Amino acid sequence: MYSIKELDLQGKRVLVRVDFNVPLDEHQNITDDTRIKAVLPTLQYILDHQGRLVIMSHMGRPKGKAVDKLSLAPVAKRLGRLLEQEVFMAEDCIGENVENQVNGLEDGQVALLENLRFYPGEEDNDPEFARQLAALGDVYINEAFAVCHRAHASVEAIVSHFPETAAGFLLLKEMKYFKDAMEKPRRPLVAIIGGAKVSSKFGALENMLPRVNKFIIGGAMANSFLKSMGFALGRSKVEEDLVEAAGALHQRALREGVKFYLPVDAVVAPEPGPNVETKIVPIQEIPENWMALDIGPATSRLFDEALYNAKTIVWNGPMGMFEIDAFSRGTISMVYSVADSYALSIVGGGDTDVAIHSTGQTDRISYISTGGGAFLRLLEGKPLPGVQALGGLEIHE
Repeated sequence: MYSIKELDLQGKRVLVRVDFNVPLDEHQNITDDTRIKAVLPTLQYILDHQGRLVIMSHMGRPKGKAVDKLSLAPVAKRLGRLLEQEVFMAEDCIGENVENQVNGLEDGQVALLENLRFYPGEEDNDPEFARQLAALGDVYINEAFAVCHRAHASVEAIVSHFPETAAGFLLLKEMKYFKDAMEKPRRPLVAIIGGAKVSSKFGALENMLPRVNKFIIGGAMANSFLKSMGFALGRSKVEEDLVEAAGALHQRALREGVKFYLPVDAVVAPEPGPNVETKIVPIQEIPENWMALDIGPATSRLFDEALYNAKTIVWNGPMGMFEIDAFSRGTISMVYSVADSYALSIVGGGDTDVAIHSTGQTDRISYISTGGGAFLRLLEGKPLPGVQALGGLEIHE
């Protein structure tokens, strides 16, 4: 995989795959432009080197049909303000008219293609759709880590049509931080894994077990481990078919000297909701008809102490039902514990990202990944199609 700095961009049509899947309100106003700002260094580098910048992205899930409210037009306006120059909005992402518009760009100018997912060929990794996209560039740059785990036309199939391909600065940074954390970490290495389902994270837990010194497990996924230890958890969410496997993983960790931290108390309620009655109880005392929906304060203190001597922290997933205020305290407490640590801290996952931004602690986290699914796939030890297409994890500079 080559760095963008290795390529001669002057006068060339530089086709860049980014992730501009930003949130919009009911008036089509962008409510969070973090993803746009994240790729500005790469875009500005191309413009400074007199490339003719052609940007492509998806937005939402239009299922292969043109949907007005999922147009990238609002992104073109915001990007124009951030780059302080006009961004030409293409009427489509393929076709003769788009080719003519792109071919009319001068050095240092920018065009943004319309939503790639307006065509089913994007998600189908269709070779013909990829060929039509490739006709719009002389050089291909992947700067969309968040979709690198998907074998889509603009991520994988397109690469074979270019003699020169490279990773942008954001993708290179994602790969570097992950390799630093997982392949040559400063120890102790602590993995914090949360979220609703142990099934979605089990592969990551198995892959990380030989690498980490400590596991901290929170969220509803912790319930499967607690159930395997014989705790009665009331009506708490438990993936019954994974209780035995969770218990086996826990025992294996203990045999191999990996410290394994699970909740010791919980915030419980009869059901999820913003106005329900809640109380804090030890794990042993969850009422029969109540549900554990967040870790409790004793668990937060325990997890904070477990992070005290950490040198590297990798975190994916919240500690409870974070989207409801009454069950967000555990995740927020974890944000501050990670931020207060002296470790290299790498965080991935949408809900975790939201929690960090909501507390204003972003500057105190070493790196916040832009891709939840791609980040989790790396934790599982699985290759990313978008990275493999560029030549793999090794970076040639």
